[in-house]
Amino acid sequence: MGWFQNLVTKIFRRDDEEFDGDWEDEEVVHQVDYHNKEQRDDYVRNCLERMADATKELENLTFEYDMVTSYLRDMEEIEALPPEESEQLQECARRVALLQDSKADFMERPHRITDEQYQHIERIVDEVEDGYKKLSEAEEYQDLIKQDLSRLDGERHAYLYRKNEMMHMIADTRGMAIICVVALGLCVALLLLLQFFLDMDTEAGYLVTAAAAALAITIIYVKHIDARRELHRVETGINKIILLQNKVKIRYVNNTNLLDYLYLKYGVSGAQELADMWENYKIEKEEREKFRKAELDLDYNQQELLQMLKRYQVKDPAVWLHQTEAILDPKEMVEIRHNLIIRRQSLRRRMDYNKEVVAGASQREIKELVDAYPQYAKEIMATVEEYEKKFAKG
Repeated sequence: MGWFQNLVTKIFRRDDEEFDGDWEDEEVVHQVDYHNKEQRDDYVRNCLERMADATKELENLTFEYDMVTSYLRDMEEIEALPPEESEQLQECARRVALLQDSKADFMERPHRITDEQYQHIERIVDEVEDGYKKLSEAEEYQDLIKQDLSRLDGERHAYLYRKNEMMHMIADTRGMAIICVVALGLCVALLLLLQFFLDMDTEAGYLVTAAAAALAITIIYVKHIDARRELHRVETGINKIILLQNKVKIRYVNNTNLLDYLYLKYGVSGAQELADMWENYKIEKEEREKFRKAELDLDYNQQELLQMLKRYQVKDPAVWLHQTEAILDPKEMVEIRHNLIIRRQSLRRRMDYNKEVVAGASQREIKELVDAYPQYAKEIMATVEEYEKKFAKG
């Protein structure tokens, strides 16, 4: 195994950057008893597995390498175009780039309404204007009903306040009437005392007392009657207001139910929201229509660009649909070529590593084993053939 260690060490020392990855300076040496059939078979299978892995990796790397090489050749074809054809290609690429930018701007812009709202308006597009009118009328009527209810409630409270005043007035007149009667009795008793016990002439006193009592009672009676009439009028007014309130409340309930239905039907919380959604829908529809036309134009120009590139012998024209900047800007083309060259160099190093170090070294190890132990050559070759059949089936 010393020759293999020397080979790997020599390769690594020859070019530290030849292979990707970080490698250890020392290789771990495994001891194999080649006279032991099990260890010998394991060693051979290990070499074969490394060769199989390297072969699969080489296939993948080769495909990627050929693709990168094809890109570079396509770039050479494009750069080698005559000035007239190059100008035509750039003009088409410029149109594609502008349309792609417009599409990107549309996709990134904030939408005026959500997709759900847009689809909802599309379903009721013929009813929106009529719906807005109904909603506006119902909301205005709702405001009027609320104003009427508020006014009636204020009048009812005013009448209740007036009723309370009249009830106090009636109670006061009753109290004053009682006071007048009591005062009249006291005055008569005093006059009788003066007349019979002091022999005083009290005729004038009786007349004054009777006149004062009559006047007071008359005034109190008139106020009492007026208060009773006013109380009746106020109570009648309160009943009328209550009847009106009940009617208005019924209208309020019916109009509220109508509004709830219209809000549910149009998916809004107010007429203004429906109006805003309608305006945004019209703008959004116009923008989407422009976007749809732009997409058709983009598809047309992309197809035209593809046809141009195919005429110019470009093997993979679809790639250039997404890098039109390179067609328009030589600096961008240089940058892409530089990246592709670096990628191809990396792929080449990995291919060489798998071919020479992994697969080649494993193959040489098996050959060296057969040369060193010819007595086991048939068994070794049988293991190789068995693995090859298994690998072919896999």
